[in-house]
Formats: sequence, structure tokens, C-alpha cells
Amino acid sequence: MEQDLAGRQQAKQAAQAAPAAQAAGVKARFEEVSKRFGSGSDAVQALQPISLDIAENAFVCLVGPSGCGKTTLLNILAGFETATTGRVLMDGRPVEGPDARRGVVFQQGALFTWMNVLDNVAFGPIATGKSPSQARAIASQFLDVVGLASFARRYPYELSGGMQQRVGIARALANDPEILLMDEPFAALDAQTRELLQEEIKRIWQNTRKTVLWITHSIEEALFLATDVVVMSARPGRIKATFRPQFAHSEDPAVVASADFMRMKAEIFGLLRGEALAAQRQEEAQ
Repeated sequence: MEQDLAGRQQAKQAAQAAPAAQAAGVKARFEEVSKRFGSGSDAVQALQPISLDIAENAFVCLVGPSGCGKTTLLNILAGFETATTGRVLMDGRPVEGPDARRGVVFQQGALFTWMNVLDNVAFGPIATGKSPSQARAIASQFLDVVGLASFARRYPYELSGGMQQRVGIARALANDPEILLMDEPFAALDAQTRELLQEEIKRIWQNTRKTVLWITHSIEEALFLATDVVVMSARPGRIKATFRPQFAHSEDPAVVASADFMRMKAEIFGLLRGEALAAQRQEEAQ
């Protein structure tokens, strides 16, 4: 009996010590992750237990109604929140807090207003030990990637909203993260700017093959960018369906008008409509 118990414990320890071998090709993994805010009668169950693998080099989009836990899930992977149950792994190791290997881009640029564009982008490399000259060289490289090399000496207040978001993306890339976590980065932009930046993000992903977790309310944006689209239910959030579109590999912006694109968009819309109505009823009941 004792030997059997010891054997099981050793097997469990061995499994925990070598999770990467069990998850070949998986960059991040959610294992039965749930989240509950508050306690007692005021507690809110934001997420039901969710299991999800994010493959190396994948571009994963989460779509779902407001309040379904998309941002909460991203924040748990970022290390900003802790799961109530379950765990999140990156490269087979538990996420225990923020880490430079995970770069985050928020809905607003969150730039340092007292720094010019070049210094904003160079801030991360300097913080991780690069010399000022090395950091500025890295910053210049990524400002060129996002098409803002000529604005390096400008300040955030001199830039449009779309340009500020591009600076935020350059700042995240300058840290050379292994995963980019992007929480509705284009939500506040006008439609034309948003479409142009979607094309730019796709080009950057095709060139760098960074692993990306992206949150959006736009079905069209998700299909245009993602290798994997994860549809979430109304609160408490759970995975309702997953799709693997092929449009992320296309360089043609007109792919959004193709029959296959429109068919998949209609299918996801049908799934989300019921969830959006459920979320609306939840809000009205509060």
C-alpha cells in the first residue's frame, strides 16, 4: 500500500518535472482554469473551467460577448491575475506573475507622455539590461517595422490614435517576447485605420511568427488575422466552439469578400448572437 502510494507520488512528480515533453509544440496551456471574483453572495463567477492549448507560432483570437471573461483569461496568462482553480503553463512551466517573455498591448497605447516615441520603445530593452545605444538601435528597428521611423522624436500627444497603437506594438516587439497578448488593441480606432493596422499586424506576424493571443469583438477581424478562433459563451465564460480558418496566411485584403470567409463569419455570428442576448439579459437582471 505504502509502496503503491509512493509510486503514484513519484509518477506525479515526474509528470510535473517534465511537462514540456508532454506538450510538444504547445507554447501556452490553460488547464481547467476558472476565475471567481469576490466571495459569498456577492461573488461573480467570471470563467467556468477552461482548457485550451495555444500552439507555438499560432495566432489565437478570442471572441465573445462583453463580460464573458476574455480579458480575464488574457490577464491570467499575462500573470496579472491568478486563477481560482486550475493553472496556466508557458513552455510547460506554471505562470506565476508577469514576465518579459509575454508582451502585452492594451486597448490604449499606455505610452509615457513625457518620453518621445524612440525612448518609449527603448524603455523595455533598457529595463532588461541593454545599453542606451543598443536599446535605441532596437527601438529604431521596430519603429521601422511599424512604419513610424520618421516619428521617432515626436511625443505621444503629437500622434493620432492609430499611430499611438503602433508605438505600443513596437514597444512590445522591442522586448522580443515569446508571446504577444493583445487586448482589443484597435477597439478605439476608426474603421479605416483599423483595417490598415489589421493588414500591418498580419504582415508582422507572417514575418516574425510570434505566438499571439488576441481579444476582439469583431468576427471579421478574428477571421482575417487568426489561425485559431475561439468562441466564448456569456458569463460565466466557457469555450463554445473553435475554428481554424486559413485566411491568416493570405496576403490579399480582399479575402474578406470570399465565399469561404463569409460562410465562416455567418456561422460564428450565429453562435455569438445567442450568447450576446444572454449577456444582455444578465446585465438587465443586475
